[in-house]
Amino acid sequence: MKKNSMWSLRFSTAALVLIPAAIGINFIGKLFAELLKLPLWIDSIGTVLSSMLAGPIIGAIVGVVNNVIYGFTTSPISFVYAITSAVIGLVAGIMAYKGWISNIGKALVLGFIVGLIAATISTPLNMMFWEGTTGNIWGDALFATMLSKDMPLWFASFADSIVVDVPDKMLTVLISFLVFKGLPKNVKNMYDNHQEIERL
Repeated sequence: MKKNSMWSLRFSTAALVLIPAAIGINFIGKLFAELLKLPLWIDSIGTVLSSMLAGPIIGAIVGVVNNVIYGFTTSPISFVYAITSAVIGLVAGIMAYKGWISNIGKALVLGFIVGLIAATISTPLNMMFWEGTTGNIWGDALFATMLSKDMPLWFASFADSIVVDVPDKMLTVLISFLVFKGLPKNVKNMYDNHQEIERL
């Protein structure tokens, strides 16, 4: 496999089928979290799984398109968070290619890093559009507590994001990792990055 295959963008039949399927997985995860009133989003499993299978570019495309669809169907503000979703796809795809899904321990580290980066990107967006809150009841409770103790707004907002994004992305990556490992080899072989990732 060529060294630059991680960044290859080949819209094969497998990739074209994967993109809408991954977006559907994201929607199901989000619906599941909302119905059960979970303190997590669980709306990036499709993004991360597609990154593991087809590379960071496909993962980023899934993330962006997913937020665009959210923007048209649920809330226009979702358009803004397409930036966060794209970076989630890129980071997950790059780290998967570099061997960070070879075992559960590494997958959890990947999830932690993705969550930390997602929180870092989302915090200024939350401050611009939501006065620092995330809309998550647990995170916003911490946000209110920190403000009541006269902590800086940006720090309270970042903490709000961290307590939601880090566990959410760790669970997201873990689920994606288990699904990826459980897929038949003939399915994974349809995607360019599979053989290189499996070799690591």
